Amino acid sequence: MTTQPLQTRAVNTIRFLSADGVQQANSGHPGLPMGAAAMAFAIWTRHLRHNPRNPKWAGRDRFILSGGHGSMLLYSLLHLTGYDLPLDELKNFRQWGSLTPGHPEYGWTPGVEMTTGPLGQGFATGVGMAIAASHLAANFNQQGHNIIDPFIYAIVTDGDLMEGVASEAASLAGHLSLGRLIYLYDDNHISIDGSTDIAFTEDRAARFRAYGWQVLRVEDGNNVEEIDKAIQTAKAEPRPSLIMCRTIIGFGSPNRQGTSKAHGEPLGDEELNAAKDNLEYPKEPRFFIADDVLAFYRKAVERGRELEFDWKMRFDAYKRLYPALGVELTRRLSNQLPEDWQSALPEFPVDAKGMATRAASGKVINALAAKLPELIGGSADLAPSNNTKIDGSPAFQKGSYGGRNFHFGVREHAMGAALNGMALFGGVIPYGATFLVFADYMRPTLRLAALSHIPSIFIFTHDSVGLGEDGPTHQPVEQLTSLRLIPNLVVIRPADANETAQAWKVAIERRDGPTVLALTRQNLPTLERPADATVQKGAYVLKDFGQYPEIILMASGSEVSLILEAAKRLADEGRGVRVVSFPSWELFEEQDAAYRESVLPKEIQKRKRLAVEAGAGLGWEKYARAVVSIERFGASAPAKVIFEKFGFTVENIVAKAREL
Repeated sequence: MTTQPLQTRAVNTIRFLSADGVQQANSGHPGLPMGAAAMAFAIWTRHLRHNPRNPKWAGRDRFILSGGHGSMLLYSLLHLTGYDLPLDELKNFRQWGSLTPGHPEYGWTPGVEMTTGPLGQGFATGVGMAIAASHLAANFNQQGHNIIDPFIYAIVTDGDLMEGVASEAASLAGHLSLGRLIYLYDDNHISIDGSTDIAFTEDRAARFRAYGWQVLRVEDGNNVEEIDKAIQTAKAEPRPSLIMCRTIIGFGSPNRQGTSKAHGEPLGDEELNAAKDNLEYPKEPRFFIADDVLAFYRKAVERGRELEFDWKMRFDAYKRLYPALGVELTRRLSNQLPEDWQSALPEFPVDAKGMATRAASGKVINALAAKLPELIGGSADLAPSNNTKIDGSPAFQKGSYGGRNFHFGVREHAMGAALNGMALFGGVIPYGATFLVFADYMRPTLRLAALSHIPSIFIFTHDSVGLGEDGPTHQPVEQLTSLRLIPNLVVIRPADANETAQAWKVAIERRDGPTVLALTRQNLPTLERPADATVQKGAYVLKDFGQYPEIILMASGSEVSLILEAAKRLADEGRGVRVVSFPSWELFEEQDAAYRESVLPKEIQKRKRLAVEAGAGLGWEKYARAVVSIERFGASAPAKVIFEKFGFTVENIVAKAREL
């Protein structure tokens, strides 16, 4: 019978619930949970404000396991502290339909604050959470009434710190002095390939100090008291804090601890039993939890209930003193839109000259900003070009966290992750912008937003070779197609100013996933449209020429006005032509069969359909027989010349249509 203190046994319970889960699944990563258990224990039992019975309590702190491969660490904590995650789910780790997938998934497992696994993403997304918290605090907290005051805790790894997105995000967080960030670094000196000495030898402490972070050291990552003291120091610091905890991967495993063999495979029955003997933990049964250990952890339920009750009492007092602020904060924390917000959407008159859709987007942003104070965002150092500035609002900066304009710097990847974190935190509707070609720098964050159903808004301007003289390095060709391949990402490429306004309406209302707005640099005519035309349905009949259309021309974005002119030419020849504006494949596919048939009737076979898009044509074959597209990189020349050289002329469209 062990005589170990309760705390030691409680830490070891985290270790061996995790190792048992990996062993039973016969796959997974035991090393991180076994090495980081003491760090996790210190955070979850001494500092983290949370309510296991209400994982969405608005006043809670956030915890991110950035090294998501160590997911059994988080699942063990969630079960032990009383979340709705039964022990049977831990025993079903990594199996079909279980609540314990191989990496934590937001919206799937109660208590998981974000989907992690791609390294660096948790680190960077936490920065966005801290941004949102700081913004809300600046706008709503009053002297003596700090209703918004969460800390963002994370356990980050060597791999996280190696990733470029973490460097971008750390630089931004230091510049902004986001003191609510407290990251514990699992400094175990081991990666999959072996010792970090083979590839990662910089002075991490000096690097983060240079970023503007407070850096603290805990020499023994198993010393809960020292970790606790470091967290207390971090909580009092106005800068973000990195606590470097020297840990041992796979701690307790006599033959694998401290080696890469502990990282990503089960210990095996013999080594697992040896580890339990080594740390004086019962070998049987598997998934053993001592009664007093469970009782200790389950104190989190009552403590969480008390924390939430106290917060609600403070919030009630706040609302009595500041009723208008209280109503507004309640609305925003519940992610409810103002009833009349749509009335702010501008309508643009028909205009042959028109405007660039990036310019129209800027007008829409400013119109909406007056009705939607939660609308905040900016650009990756391209605000004047992306048209993202909210007029009359200061920039979000250190000492000015109430500002709504963000300067993310040339940090596209971190910007995307920050948007995701802001949206996950809630109370704000975040957008971020760059050129479409640089969506490639953001693809992991775009994919994670889609996977996690995060309603971030991504603005990508300069959406085709129409940007002109900057040439092929800046001219997107394959980007639209590649973005359309991401499940649950809605891509909208509006044809004119009014479609741009409707695209924003879709993006604001969409709560179950991210939206991309692909916008032009060049002016587009503002078109006359049917009264019932709507971007929300993804595609619609812009105009029919003749009583029976024998040919359908379809396009998105800047090419819609082009096919409209081509249709007029064909109509003059006596052809019946339908022009379809097709801003979003994803929204069109959400419509019922009757609507899709009304736009693209089967009786007009695909052989009579022509799609036109100034980018790669892959995917249009679902809707059309032929595609006028670009299947090579662009060129440096004025936009008009480029379009002519690539065949985006009325004459060429008419000729291709005649061949159908």
